Amino acid sequence: MLTSKENEMLTRVSPGQPAGELLRRYWLPVGVACELSAENPTQVVRILGETLVLFRDKRGRVGLLDDRCSHRGASLCYGRVEERGIACPYHGWLYDTKGNCLETPAEPPASKFHLTVKHKSYPVQKVAGLYWAYLGPEPAPLIPNFDIWFRKDGRRKIFIQPQLDCNWFQAMENSMDPAHLEILHQITAEPGRPIENSTRGLTDDVSSFDFYEVPYGLMKRRTYKNGMVDEHPVIFPNILRQGNSAQIRVPMDDTHTKVYFVRFFPAEDGTVAENDEPPWNIFALTKIRLTRCILMPSSAWIWCRRKTTWRGRLKVRSPIGHENA
Repeated sequence: MLTSKENEMLTRVSPGQPAGELLRRYWLPVGVACELSAENPTQVVRILGETLVLFRDKRGRVGLLDDRCSHRGASLCYGRVEERGIACPYHGWLYDTKGNCLETPAEPPASKFHLTVKHKSYPVQKVAGLYWAYLGPEPAPLIPNFDIWFRKDGRRKIFIQPQLDCNWFQAMENSMDPAHLEILHQITAEPGRPIENSTRGLTDDVSSFDFYEVPYGLMKRRTYKNGMVDEHPVIFPNILRQGNSAQIRVPMDDTHTKVYFVRFFPAEDGTVAENDEPPWNIFALTKIRLTRCILMPSSAWIWCRRKTTWRGRLKVRSPIGHENA
């Protein structure tokens, strides 16, 4: 069990906190690309304890800025998107995608005051139908060339879980837990299979659990009594790879997490898909009714309800969608 001090170190994600500084060294998703459009050009982003605005200017360039204007703190999410960037709704200070202040309308015409203003901004890249941001020190690393992000012989779909009211580490701990599949997901792991003992679920199918290090993280392994071996890579620090899908746990702040699922569907004939713009969905609330109880087959339901070393950080929330793990 973690000590309180260890728990604080792993779950605090604001600037200057150990986990926050670590996570800022990685590219993290901040939005679904197809959500940002000419009709809806701004979006509030809550990530690593910061509130930012993701926007697309009228030239199609995408930026990520501190949501609070450098002048009087008005929310830029309500700003006017223009050819050169986004203008504050209060006094019209205009920023480009790099955070450069291009105009301060109330200053005298010859004023160069705007040249003294530099607004907080972060680099953004579009990969696999998502906008990714890097919040750490320069130089920014490359986004890893994982096959699910870059394969061309198929299509991708994006799924978003409703907000999790727990810290990112609690959700990520589930990725390393090999035993819950046979209990929590016993109804959906093998649909139609009769369950003889719901207490043990499918546990007796497994002969052993194991873990080993790989260059990109850890591998968890289940060996079944029938000889089948099931392995799931956990990509450091916040991604679970399962089959042709990846689950990305993104800390919003110390007590809330957003989860992006990217699923790749290979073309049966290997045809290259050009201009893949993945559709996206939000996982719906699900319940499976049993004889005398309701089983909510979602790890997220457990993350947001249990009380472990993450005490004091959880709120009760409705059960949310299903994924195996």
